[in-house]
Amino acid sequence: MQQYLITAYDFTDAEALNRRMAVRPTHLEGVRKLKQTGNFLIGGAILNSASQMMGSSLIVAFATPEELEAYLKSEPYITGKVWDKVEIKPFRVADV
Repeated sequence: MQQYLITAYDFTDAEALNRRMAVRPTHLEGVRKLKQTGNFLIGGAILNSASQMMGSSLIVAFATPEELEAYLKSEPYITGKVWDKVEIKPFRVADV
């Protein structure tokens, strides 16, 4: 399985945090399912200087790029217009 580091920054408009909070339960439910299948390794919210959520980082693993793409197409933070900029890089978790 190929691992990926996903770094995503939220939109910055006045309603951005409200959209995040509205879809957050659905996002977390999806991540729990990814964890059960071994696709989610670790992740969490990126915080600003006021400790408010402003983005997300996840390390995920998928057998094919198509599986990663399918996940992204259904990710509530993408479909719900929470994440504005999403960067995906191949990654390898250190075996320590």
